[in-house]
Amino acid sequence: MARIAGVDIGGTNITAALVEDDHSVGDRLKVATPTDGPKAVIQAVADLLEQFDTPADAVGIGMPGPINDGVVSTPPNLRNWPDEYDFGKKAAKALGVPVAVGNDVNVAILGEWEAGAGRGSRHVLGVWMGTGVGGGLILDGRPYTGPTGAAGEFGHMIVRAGGAQCGCGRRGCIEAYAGRANMERFVERAVASGGFESSIYDIRDDKGKDRLTSSVWAKALKEEDAVTVRVFDDAIEAVAIGIASVLNLLDVDRVVIGGGVAEKLGQDLADRIKRAAAPHTFVAFEGRDFVVAELEDDSGIVGAAALGRAALILG
Repeated sequence: MARIAGVDIGGTNITAALVEDDHSVGDRLKVATPTDGPKAVIQAVADLLEQFDTPADAVGIGMPGPINDGVVSTPPNLRNWPDEYDFGKKAAKALGVPVAVGNDVNVAILGEWEAGAGRGSRHVLGVWMGTGVGGGLILDGRPYTGPTGAAGEFGHMIVRAGGAQCGCGRRGCIEAYAGRANMERFVERAVASGGFESSIYDIRDDKGKDRLTSSVWAKALKEEDAVTVRVFDDAIEAVAIGIASVLNLLDVDRVVIGGGVAEKLGQDLADRIKRAAAPHTFVAFEGRDFVVAELEDDSGIVGAAALGRAALILG
């Protein structure tokens, strides 16, 4: 039986685990993501893999940024990277085994399709709500990344022309309303204006956090904090409009909602998004499943391992 490693490279940490053929995940190893460029990141991955009891036969890697045939372009949250870097080729040379690389959200969707909330469907849209908003597609039973590897940038679909400023520099993106970083800025402005009171910062402090994490948002919503509810309503509406547009264009039958917010709020979040999307759909809405990701932190590891397994088969 082949030993496949799944690796999830994020802006803060790199996580790796061996994944069995039945998609079960072994012990997870983690290290801080180096900030001095791609060579250091490859070395960090190599150091992690050396800690496994048995060597990996192939490695799959999920990481941020558009990725085309292993070439990573301007990865967000990874410091001191060039505009383009052939990470797949360089990592394979350093590790001495087949390596496949994919966008982190696309890889997470692949994991859910292989072994989680997307299994059994041939047409899946995945939407990941975290610091930003990402997406991925399974179309006709195959992952779809497009000719340049940039497909699935759900968070940068425009839902309000001339709307709120997004971190990408454009206005009106879904992420401008539903990315946790932008939602936090909305709260800051509302409270700073003096016209609104909010308990969300007290909740943050009580939890010992230094930012508005998913757990802070979940508790503030549970307590029906007025500012939090208002900002979250806008986020739901933006995500729902985007999903409805994807349904109208691609006719997917399942929508998987993942990320930290989904982990905290559960199926209620998916149900709420479904209700908000229904008025905006042109295609028949019956039979469309909206579900929360099942694998949580393992989505990216399982999906990355699926890439690695395919790379091993293809040689």
